[in-house]
Amino acid sequence: MSTIHAPAAGPQTSGAHRDLTLRAIAISVIVAALIGASYPYVVLKIGYGPNISVVSAFFGYIMISAIGFLTGARGSAVENNIVQAGGTAAGQSGFMCVVLAALDMLNAKPGLGFSVHLSVWQTFWWLTIAGLTGVLMAVPLRRYYIDEENLTFADGMAAGEVLLVLDQGRREAAPRVAALGLGMFLSGLLAVLRDKLKLFADSWYFGSSGMSLRMGTEASLLSFGSGMLVGPRIAISMGLGMIASWVIAPRMLAAHGIVPAPEFASVLRWVMWPATGFMVAGGITALALKWKLVSKTFASFSTKNVSSTDLPIKYVVAGVATLSLMLCVLQVYSLDFPVWLTLVSLVLSFFLMLVGTRVLGETNWAPVSALANLMQAVFAVISPGSMSVNMIGSGMSGTVAVNGETLMQTYKSGKIVGSNNRSLTIVQLITIPVGSLAVALVYPALKAKYGIGDSGLTSPISVKWAGFAEVLNQGFKQLPQGCFAAMLIAIALGVVITLLEPKYSHFLPSPTAVGIGMLVPGVSVMPMVAGGLCQWLWAKTSSKSEEKFCLPLASGFIAGEALVVLVFAIEAMLGK
Repeated sequence: MSTIHAPAAGPQTSGAHRDLTLRAIAISVIVAALIGASYPYVVLKIGYGPNISVVSAFFGYIMISAIGFLTGARGSAVENNIVQAGGTAAGQSGFMCVVLAALDMLNAKPGLGFSVHLSVWQTFWWLTIAGLTGVLMAVPLRRYYIDEENLTFADGMAAGEVLLVLDQGRREAAPRVAALGLGMFLSGLLAVLRDKLKLFADSWYFGSSGMSLRMGTEASLLSFGSGMLVGPRIAISMGLGMIASWVIAPRMLAAHGIVPAPEFASVLRWVMWPATGFMVAGGITALALKWKLVSKTFASFSTKNVSSTDLPIKYVVAGVATLSLMLCVLQVYSLDFPVWLTLVSLVLSFFLMLVGTRVLGETNWAPVSALANLMQAVFAVISPGSMSVNMIGSGMSGTVAVNGETLMQTYKSGKIVGSNNRSLTIVQLITIPVGSLAVALVYPALKAKYGIGDSGLTSPISVKWAGFAEVLNQGFKQLPQGCFAAMLIAIALGVVITLLEPKYSHFLPSPTAVGIGMLVPGVSVMPMVAGGLCQWLWAKTSSKSEEKFCLPLASGFIAGEALVVLVFAIEAMLGK
């Protein structure tokens, strides 16, 4: 089975003078503020956000082109990539408002005795320090995930393709521009007809049982385009996980009385454990198999390696140490969270990042919720009966990890257009505080206007995060029967499959993709499976046209819906 590969990378510049311009930094700050302010509503409303990388890339191109038109200084793809990196970083700050919503959902239940209220400045500093730590932790991992493993990172690939096409112009790349434009038009039109004009439902289910299990398909060319980019092996692996979780498991679990009824929420409480087992086993085992490469990467990652465009390791280590100290001080004085638990959270967040980055790279889904739930279980063991420790520890670990994972999307687009990795890292360090401030100001406003929970914005991830804390507060006996045993079996299978992957990858599924397919509702997985199969069929029947048009067409599918949905989100935020 074939997969789509990124176009050849442009030449890596040895310095930051080509891309990290004053114009690019200023526009990246503006885009970061816009993305950081608009994303909280999207995430709290539907539980996830549209593609951040492509949206940021378009905003950067439009603003830089407008200034270039007035000044006569034309922008470049690498300069646009800087803006894209800033918007992507800010978007992750916006995404982590799910933690704030989960805290408020628990605060709203006086009987729990839970009381964690973050002020605007507490929120700002918490998100900022954790986000900056995640970015620096991820810097040394680029060579492994991007250069050696060459994982897809579909959002980053789509952003890089968009930047290349826009930079070349219509005359030089007319066929690819046409494919990109067609994909954007069709995807955006579908989103308008679905979400704005309400001409049809956003999802179709396979009968009443399919509706209760969220098993069917959604009307989304964004998901279809993601499937085209990740390729058939990953798409089919996600499909296998979908069948295991939402076709086979519900009947078996209900028949044995493990779940009261074959419904999505109750089944998810059980299948999340083997799903997490697959993802952890796949991610960690793959990393362990390349331990020599990882060791070599860290050993050569220094200022003496003048050919490298990465941030020197001594700055990374100094930055992580300083930020860790700041986080310890912030949490012990502001949240009454012990220093030793903060250090434990930081160590766990790094392992969270290792797994989550691989899953994101293969499937284009970041398993923040599932891995955060795993962290909640760890903190329930370390500090049983303390929901505040559970929520603060898992929230901080998730914030650190998700910012590190997202940096890889930026590195992927940077590799495609030939950006300087050091510049991409620096601009993320600049814009994370911007996104964090936007979230700290916008979240309270959304909470005051719409409310949080059953009577307002019902973020599915927040409901799950808060609900799991309640369950663990009552002890592990409240967890579904057999879920831990299933997780151990999944870990064993994941290790074995990953060990056999180098030799038999054409015949074996991806454990990490199977795991994410088990967690994501079937309505979202189905179009990705269809996209992966269509890409495979296209490559088999017309390899030349597939090689030329598939990447820009799929990128257009992602970009069109992402842009339209963001416009709708801004309208909703403004009350229109």
